[in-house]
Amino acid sequence: MSTMSHAAPRHAAAALLSWALFLSALLSASAAAAQAPAGPLPPKTGSQVQQAPPKSGIRVNVALVNTPVVVDDAKGEMILDLTPRDFHVYDNGVEQKIVDFDLGGEPVSAAIVVETSSRIEALLPAIRKTGILFTQTVLGADGDATVIGYNDEVDRLQNFTADHDAIEKTVQDLKEGTSGAKLYDALSLAVGLLRDRPEARRRVIIVLGEAVDTGSEQKLGEVLREAQLANITIYSVGLSSTGAAARGPEKNNVPPSANPPGTVGLPPVPGQPQSPTLEGGDIGNGDLLALAEWAVQHATATVKDRPLEVATVATGGLYQSTVRDNSIETAIDRIGGELHAAYLLSYRPRGSEAGGYHRIKVTVDRAGLKVRSRPGYYLSSSPLG
Repeated sequence: MSTMSHAAPRHAAAALLSWALFLSALLSASAAAAQAPAGPLPPKTGSQVQQAPPKSGIRVNVALVNTPVVVDDAKGEMILDLTPRDFHVYDNGVEQKIVDFDLGGEPVSAAIVVETSSRIEALLPAIRKTGILFTQTVLGADGDATVIGYNDEVDRLQNFTADHDAIEKTVQDLKEGTSGAKLYDALSLAVGLLRDRPEARRRVIIVLGEAVDTGSEQKLGEVLREAQLANITIYSVGLSSTGAAARGPEKNNVPPSANPPGTVGLPPVPGQPQSPTLEGGDIGNGDLLALAEWAVQHATATVKDRPLEVATVATGGLYQSTVRDNSIETAIDRIGGELHAAYLLSYRPRGSEAGGYHRIKVTVDRAGLKVRSRPGYYLSSSPLG
């Protein structure tokens, strides 16, 4: 009896103390909440943080730069006996250490981009025959490819596959579309698909189309920035709607245009070279390399002339114009030969990490040789401009 009478006050005191502690904690939490900044609390140590999606067009560094290099002698014959010690690679004037070197041995992943516009209807029969050239000459035994067609729409006709029969059948079954030519949108899709291919593969785009774009949402400079950063080389076979019309049943005697597709048809002012024009200005000298660099640095501007040539120069590829059906096959054959005979030099940029346009220069120690490589790439820490 006495034990219980002593225990009751102790229980009452304990209860009062618990309530006091609870009220104190509640008041402290309310005060902290009143002072805390708006927004979610920081995650606990070791917990996974959800990152915001990357903004389009923002790149802050490049882990590995690949630059395909073609070396010719004075006769135009490719030189195939050079070693890493023969090459020097400069990034913004700073010589780089070559960390990987190969001569045509890496497997190829290709995006085959074909215009299916009604304007080149007369050329489609010849294009449909090129599937086997792509598989045998360009891809080789270990290559894979995706096929993209474009007119007023951009169609992914074949996903990436190493099934050569499927690639050949897709090219063979190309259908004529409408009269538009969304070239830049098609190139943008190709870049996005190739970006996901393994880094160990040689990433290339091969375009069969006119040097014209109608209605694309993308700008050429934007596409080329992304292609450069993804180590993608663009090759192009320039088709001509004028030449296609000349092969039509009612115009067999009409001569093909004397000018490459996309160039100005009027003669230049005496003493002045023709120069490609840009929206809002003219670079002034018709230098394709200067135009390519300008387009990449001013990515949202519009390139009016010679877009296929600009794309190939900007990425180190090769442009070829066609005036006869069989020259389409010859052009693809040459692209395949170059792909499997080009040197591939890789380096991790050092001493030139600043943003902006990075110029790449490749030289060889052997005299009398001509070297062709990609001219550079663009790094930006702000949206495309």
